[in-house]
Amino acid sequence: MLKQAGAAYEYREYTEDPLSLKELKDLFGKLKETPRDLLRKRDAKSVGLTGDETDAQLLAAMAKHPTLLQRPILVKGKRAVVGRPVEELEQLL
Repeated sequence: MLKQAGAAYEYREYTEDPLSLKELKDLFGKLKETPRDLLRKRDAKSVGLTGDETDAQLLAAMAKHPTLLQRPILVKGKRAVVGRPVEELEQLL
């Protein structure tokens, strides 16, 4: 979709280069969402999370287990969107 739109982008392999806690905090500020909103619930259960943890606890868990964060996420400047459904990415193109 990004290639078809002619958008320049940088892909980051989240499992090989996970976001740091600082990067996650910055990302959530751009997303205007909470960690709970974007928590992959099945993956959360697999690491012992209930989803009732505090934002700080969820962010720390996401930094340690990057698969807990829904994706894909497109960041452009001071804004970001989750591409679920993928058409949501069009907001930033």
